[in-house]
Amino acid sequence: MGQGGSDAASPNPQTASDIVGFRVSSWPNAGKLWRVPEEEENLDEEGAIERLNRALALQYRSVLQYTLSSGSLFGFEFQAFGDRFWEFARAELDDARRLVEKITALGGEPSTEVAELRWTGDPGNAVAWLIESESDAIESLQAAIEPTGREGRSEALEHMLEHLIMRKQDQVDYLMRGRRQA
Repeated sequence: MGQGGSDAASPNPQTASDIVGFRVSSWPNAGKLWRVPEEEENLDEEGAIERLNRALALQYRSVLQYTLSSGSLFGFEFQAFGDRFWEFARAELDDARRLVEKITALGGEPSTEVAELRWTGDPGNAVAWLIESESDAIESLQAAIEPTGREGRSEALEHMLEHLIMRKQDQVDYLMRGRRQA
């Protein structure tokens, strides 16, 4: 019943029961809020900046490694890979910028360290190194999720990292398919 004992629904319900149409108090946990411990709710800015900087060093390598590989694979049968690797390098550069922006937004200073690069003209070895180094970068991005917490900006950071991981994993999958023998 609505306000004033009328059978018509009130435009301004007075109780939770009026809103949902049954007695909420019959639920054992009605009115109780589940709370995450405060130390897990808040973004650990220092921890996030540290882990994002570790990931950034690997991200710089990704940009450079794909660029290096895009222009240096030998053999006509591998030239098409060069164009695809160049596409990957540009996507990696976009992601490096996202990491730099997030680090500075959190009050940190972005790393200028670049993880180890390798060059080989052998396409098989180049792809194997790309798979290994990109797998390391994916794990580093995943590790950066841990200190994010549960507040809104934490969730945004976590989702950004998940999108970077997903895009990188798609590239690794492409490389794995390219290496696969029938």
